[in-house]
Amino acid sequence: MKTGLVLEGGGMRGLFTAGVLDCLTDEHITFDYCIGVSAGACNAVSFLSGQRGRNKRINLTYALDKRYVSVSNFIKTKSMFGMDFIFCQIPDELDPFDYEALEANPAQFVVGVTDAQTGQPFYFDKSAINHDSTVMRASSSIPVFSPPVAFRGGVYLDGGTTDPIPVKKALADGCDRVLVVLTRERGYQKPPEGHRGIYKRALKKYPAMITALDRRHEVYNKTLEQLSKLEQSGTALVLAPPEKVTLSRFEKDPAKLERLYDQGYQEAQKTARQIAAFLSKETVEKGV
Repeated sequence: MKTGLVLEGGGMRGLFTAGVLDCLTDEHITFDYCIGVSAGACNAVSFLSGQRGRNKRINLTYALDKRYVSVSNFIKTKSMFGMDFIFCQIPDELDPFDYEALEANPAQFVVGVTDAQTGQPFYFDKSAINHDSTVMRASSSIPVFSPPVAFRGGVYLDGGTTDPIPVKKALADGCDRVLVVLTRERGYQKPPEGHRGIYKRALKKYPAMITALDRRHEVYNKTLEQLSKLEQSGTALVLAPPEKVTLSRFEKDPAKLERLYDQGYQEAQKTARQIAAFLSKETVEKGV
């Protein structure tokens, strides 16, 4: 049986995921496969490299740092998040990322991005992350709030735009059971994108991205429907925030971020035995 971990994005709402993954580390729960988009992918790499606490530490340490997220970043670089700071200075200097440990982890790892030219999801495997965080940067580049990222002849944006909860890809890649970590509470339904005039102008060079954003809410809500069916069939187990998440993807309040992290840790801790049993090969052999 091939077990998978599927991680939604959501910017700073990813602190919930960081809490879940630190608990999974403490409980020695591992996976054969992991896929993430945007903040989900960023959380995944530290989990797979065995750097427990790194995602929480980075977000809480730099939440109030203008280099991390600020309007001044947007004015200077056309990105709310300081992409060079986050994907170069932090992993290479301030809080070094262990690329060798990621490579040595036997788990298959996939990062979802959106091809800005086609408006379709695209995926990179672990080989694209060779002492280079460009793929993570591309997956986290929110349309309008970040410029497109060029990589290996393509141009990419936020993976969450076209495949926000990449459970279908995990199953297509052979996973038999998947643990899915959401950053929105159960029952959440995504509304249509606002400010269409703004993103239509900002993305005039990429008309397929405009179409993708127009359909983003439909894709998201349909994925939730599919996920519910997978839960009912016993293929998926879902962890989600226990209450309505009011934080934005650009949240800067360390206290609010730490509280969301704690919620993630607690939710995983409460269900640790259930998760372990769900992922166990023995349950499959017994027909559970």
